[in-house]
Amino acid sequence: MNRKLATAALATVALLSLTGQTPAAKPKPARPAGGTNWAATASVTPEGYHILGNPKAPLRLVEFVSYTCPHCSAFEVESEGQLKLGMVGPGKGAVEVRNFVRDPVDVTVALITNCLPANRFFQVHTAFMRAQPQWIGPLTNSTAAQRQRWTTGPFSTRTRAIASDFKFYQFMAARGVDRPTLDRCLANEPLANKLAQQTNDAVEKLGVTGTPSFMIDGVLLAGTHNWDALRPQILARTK
Repeated sequence: MNRKLATAALATVALLSLTGQTPAAKPKPARPAGGTNWAATASVTPEGYHILGNPKAPLRLVEFVSYTCPHCSAFEVESEGQLKLGMVGPGKGAVEVRNFVRDPVDVTVALITNCLPANRFFQVHTAFMRAQPQWIGPLTNSTAAQRQRWTTGPFSTRTRAIASDFKFYQFMAARGVDRPTLDRCLANEPLANKLAQQTNDAVEKLGVTGTPSFMIDGVLLAGTHNWDALRPQILARTK
C-alpha cells in the first residue's frame, strides 16, 4: 500500500467532519546503572506535544503520526523497543509525538490520548498504535448509517458515535478509564480545534506531507517514512 499523503485541507476536513493478531509483548527498558530511566519519564511541551525521555537530551526525534495510518502502526511496532532501549532510556535522545490528524476517527483517538494525564499518554498512545489492526475495521466496513453518525449532529455526539462503533469505550475501560471520563475527553472541541491547527501548521510551516514523518533537532527528514530509513540516521547521531 502506498503511503497516504495528507495535506492541510485534509486536516481541515477532519475537523469539519467532526465539528460540522494480539499485540506483541513489549520489551522492558533497562534502567541505566546509577542513573535515571528516561524511558519512564514523560512530559509535555508548552505547545502541548508529548515527550518521552530527558527533555534536555542531546537529540530530539519528533514523530508526526496518525492513529489511522497503517504505516504509523507498523513504525510503532518496529521501533518502540529499540528507541526506548538504545536512545531514550540511557538519555541519548528524547521522542516527541505530534498528532497529524487526517480523519474523524483519527481526531477521536487523539482526543482520548491527549486529554489523559501526561504520565499516561505514551502508555495509551502505544496501545492504540499497536492494536490498530484489531480496532480499525469499521473505518472500511462501516455502514452508511454509521458514517452519517460520525459526520452529523453536535460535536460530542459524533465523537461518541465513533467511540461506540470502534469499541473505544471497552478499549479504555480495560485500561482503567470509565465512560464518564472518556465522554469528557470526547466532548473537548477546543482540543480538536488545536489538533487540527497543529496539523495545518505541520504542513504549512514545516512541510510535512504525510505520515509517519520525522524531524531530528528541528530538521525534517526528507524521504524518511519508516524505521528502516530512520534507524541509521539516529545511530549516526547517537554513537
